[in-house]
Amino acid sequence: MSGILLFIVLAPLIGFVINGVFGKWTKPYAGIIASLALATSFILGLFPIMSVLNGNIVEHIYYTWLPFKEVAVPMGLRVDALSAVMLFVVTFVSTMIHIYSIGYMHGDPGYSRFFAYLNLFVTAMLILILGNSYVLMFVGWEGVGLASYLLIGFWYEKDTASDAGEKAFVVNRIGDAGFLIGVMFIIYYFGSATYADVFPRAEEVLSPAVATIIGLALFLGAMGKSAQFPLYIWLTDAMEGPTPVSSLIHAATMVTAGVYMVARSNAIFSLAPIAQEVVASVGAFTAFYAATMALTHKDIKRILAYSTLSQLGYMFIGVGIGAYWTGIFHLMTHAFFKGLLFLGAGAVMHSMRGLLSIDLMGGLKKHMPQTAILMVIASLAISGIPPFAGFFSKDAILAHALEFGHPIIWVVGEITAFMTAFYMFRFVFTVFYGEEKVPNLYHELHTHEAPSVMTLPMWALGILSIVGGFVGLHYGGSIPFEHLVTQIAPNTEIPNEAHYSEALLIGVSVTMGLLGILTAWLIYIKKILTAEGVARTFRPVYTLLANTYYVDEFVACCIVKPFWWVSRNLLWKIVDVEIIDKGGVDGAGWLASRIGFLLRYVQTGFVNHYAYWVSLGAIVLSGWYIVKII
Repeated sequence: MSGILLFIVLAPLIGFVINGVFGKWTKPYAGIIASLALATSFILGLFPIMSVLNGNIVEHIYYTWLPFKEVAVPMGLRVDALSAVMLFVVTFVSTMIHIYSIGYMHGDPGYSRFFAYLNLFVTAMLILILGNSYVLMFVGWEGVGLASYLLIGFWYEKDTASDAGEKAFVVNRIGDAGFLIGVMFIIYYFGSATYADVFPRAEEVLSPAVATIIGLALFLGAMGKSAQFPLYIWLTDAMEGPTPVSSLIHAATMVTAGVYMVARSNAIFSLAPIAQEVVASVGAFTAFYAATMALTHKDIKRILAYSTLSQLGYMFIGVGIGAYWTGIFHLMTHAFFKGLLFLGAGAVMHSMRGLLSIDLMGGLKKHMPQTAILMVIASLAISGIPPFAGFFSKDAILAHALEFGHPIIWVVGEITAFMTAFYMFRFVFTVFYGEEKVPNLYHELHTHEAPSVMTLPMWALGILSIVGGFVGLHYGGSIPFEHLVTQIAPNTEIPNEAHYSEALLIGVSVTMGLLGILTAWLIYIKKILTAEGVARTFRPVYTLLANTYYVDEFVACCIVKPFWWVSRNLLWKIVDVEIIDKGGVDGAGWLASRIGFLLRYVQTGFVNHYAYWVSLGAIVLSGWYIVKII
């Protein structure tokens, strides 16, 4: 099993090397090579997953990294109940995205480079989820940051793409600093960063105060990677990358890393109620805040990007309230339907020659019937309508929020559920139903259904978007998914857990989703109310949301420009030029030249002068010796 674990990680790494080094020759087959590498990881991953389902933990240590005094970091891979779920999600969804990309990226000049980066991205994510310590998690953490920078800025000829890659990289460095501080605290207190050494001893080693500090530091890292307020500003700009990249980032890899890390660190967070409250509160705020911005956007990819921010907020509500399995459950179901939504959006863009505005679309169902059906399936899932996958996971989060004593978070979550259903079916109704907005546009663009290499992966994700939530049903008195994940991430004990009618909670959640769909139908299909009329009535609110609360303008004005001014006028012109260059480097050169100028009088080339100086030195040393004796 140790060889299988290792090759799960090595397979995409080998694909990266082949396409990255020999891409000039492998270009016609780059997509096939990369997809086979991921498919290999997925198939091999089934073996440790089956072992975990049989009640085992699969772990192997390969070597010890830099042993130093009492601290040693065994470098190994581990598959337990938590990482098994992540392993399935990452390898399966990534494989589907790789296959889809063969059709989507066909003809792109950077075809080989794209698949090399894609393989590197998944390799880093596999290290992150399978590593047996925080050190390996950090290696994967930084790896996905690098890969996301390369993929977001893949079309670097465009300034917007290169700027978006830089923005993602810089914002994530802020979060990564917090994550690194948390890991250093763990090493200091435990003398180890290995999960097997840290988690069993957490309660005896950490006081609530220290656990809170570590938890908040780790969560700062999660806020960056999983784009929570206020470190979310990079995620929507990340849409500048190719659409399969957006799908990979939003569904299977980077943004899920923070949720996984918090759930993995449950032994620490469960000792820190304040940190848990912060996680849940930030998640609830982000869920609501991002959903409001999705209400007015017209760019199909950015609508989905804001929906990802919102759904990540739900996941953090789950892990923040201490019901860790619900957050991971929603992470899994979200991977299915959000991967499908982005691939569906990519199919629309592929057919529409890159057009993004929903104002230019309408009636696409006639030209893209399969994509239309799949997008309806995914939208029903994200809206929490039974029996689709999102219903089970979202309902579990909201029910536990209320039962664990967070009624405000429950209310916020239900309101957000209404907005989610509304903006998703605003998207569906506007793009696929109604009439064509621009006459003859589809004829001129030769709009058509995506090829099979793109639609088949979409159908695979569509099926899982329907049935993927059934593991959240009660079987024999327990929920299979909950039973699995709580082996590693048990629920935080709540002293006065309340109990509410399950039927009532389900009824409220489903009603909110149906009301959102109905509202969108009345506005965009029946046109009882017009979107323009609503926008005029609530013009100040609409303007605020359409401009995303002017956050980018605030960041540019109050953060970027002041830092730029300080960097240019203080750090560069004064510290660098005047102090370091002139005062340090140039000053050292000037001093050396002055000393040399004086010493050159000693080096005359005349033997009698040298004899004079030697004699003088001998006299001085002899005198000093005599004085010392006396």
